[in-house]
Amino acid sequence: MRIVQIIDSLEAGGAERMAVNYANALAEKIEFSALVATRKEGVLKNQIDLKVPYLFLEKHKRIDVKAVFKLRKFIKDNNVDIIHAHSSSFFIAVLVKLTLPSLKIIWHDHYGISQNLTSRKNLGLKWGSLFFTGTIAVNESLKKWAESYLWCSKVVYFPNFILNVFQANEKIELKGITGKRIICVANLRPQKNHKLLIETAKIIKEKFPDWTFHLFGKDFEDDYSDQIKNSIKNLKLEKNIFFYGTIQDVSTVLKQCDIAVLPSISEGLPLSLLEYGLCQMPVVATNVGEIPKIIISNKEGLIVESNDVNQFTTALTEFIQNDNYRKEAGLALKQKILSDFSEESVIQQYILWLNF
Repeated sequence: MRIVQIIDSLEAGGAERMAVNYANALAEKIEFSALVATRKEGVLKNQIDLKVPYLFLEKHKRIDVKAVFKLRKFIKDNNVDIIHAHSSSFFIAVLVKLTLPSLKIIWHDHYGISQNLTSRKNLGLKWGSLFFTGTIAVNESLKKWAESYLWCSKVVYFPNFILNVFQANEKIELKGITGKRIICVANLRPQKNHKLLIETAKIIKEKFPDWTFHLFGKDFEDDYSDQIKNSIKNLKLEKNIFFYGTIQDVSTVLKQCDIAVLPSISEGLPLSLLEYGLCQMPVVATNVGEIPKIIISNKEGLIVESNDVNQFTTALTEFIQNDNYRKEAGLALKQKILSDFSEESVIQQYILWLNF
């Protein structure tokens, strides 16, 4: 089995990280496992295993003939028989398949706004699905959507999985007081709902002034980013909420924190939650996407309704005031992640499925 993962960029996003995870995990399991980035490189390039052949297409436009033939040559030279295309990279995969009909395409759907899929229409994807051998969804809602909308009969749900935490040489010392830090790993996008976090931080500051919030993720420097920063300034929270941007090794900063949060209004199966669990963090998260399948009870963490400031604040307060509960919840979540969302269990199912 010879597979190439294709992704549009290697910036720090969920789809991008899963493309790298699959390429790295398969390197030890199959004859050939490679990774191709089409449009943009990024921090995740440094996380590609040395055993994984890598190609950057430098694609500049939607139909880039040079990039198509560069990918075609790579596939032919390495006798690739399966393209595993993540998110919007399916388009170039289809263009290559038109020149290599025997090539199989697996499309991986990482769509993050899975709370309202009735309005999700993509005619290009629909027509492209005629060329798919199978599709993978990261949650059950996306699986049902694919079964009803796409022209591909082989649809499967595989959860995201986490590899052993990548170790980089980054040394980041967090601000705030040791033992009193709350962390959120999420790119600055509206669906990640940093507004809820800021409203909660204002209340926590009044009750527990020594506790601070530490935010990691890509800043797109757009209107949403400006709104978040202005809110922090207007509420005088500059000494309580700190931004650090994108980093390679999340474990470095998780180890310096005491509680992790995920305030999203929409999710698939967030990799940040898996990373929290692997680092044995107590977690407060919202009741969206596949999160309730990970935090199934108060033993593994605390789930609150999205946009409910009172619930979010109450849950955080419970962890802040109870160190033993924090330790117990972190340990239980780690055991859950290792049991149900490990590389071994998902990759084994994936390889079996590919033998359709």
